[in-house]
Amino acid sequence: MEISSSTVDGVVVAQIIGDIDGKTAPIVQQKVVSLIPDGGKILLDMGQVEYMSSAGLRMLLLVYRQAQSKGSKIALSGLSEDIADTMSATGFLDYFVTSTTVEEGLQALA
Repeated sequence: MEISSSTVDGVVVAQIIGDIDGKTAPIVQQKVVSLIPDGGKILLDMGQVEYMSSAGLRMLLLVYRQAQSKGSKIALSGLSEDIADTMSATGFLDYFVTSTTVEEGLQALA
């Protein structure tokens, strides 16, 4: 599991690399929550996440709620088809703005 971050046009871009499961979800949550700016924007680049368990879904919901509590906007980019299908079937996708690429995600948050 690897998480890196940068700021592009005032948007925090967090790139997540690796599977998100019961073991790694708490690590991702802790790191991503610490990156959420107050009243800002954050884009989670999920392009290199091939698998996400229900623990990952729960983590994303908690991250979404943290962003809401800080008055921040959040978006996801690069979701695999399997993850997007699972998030759609469970209703989790309704909480997020999604995009295919980081560039599209940045535009969606502009």
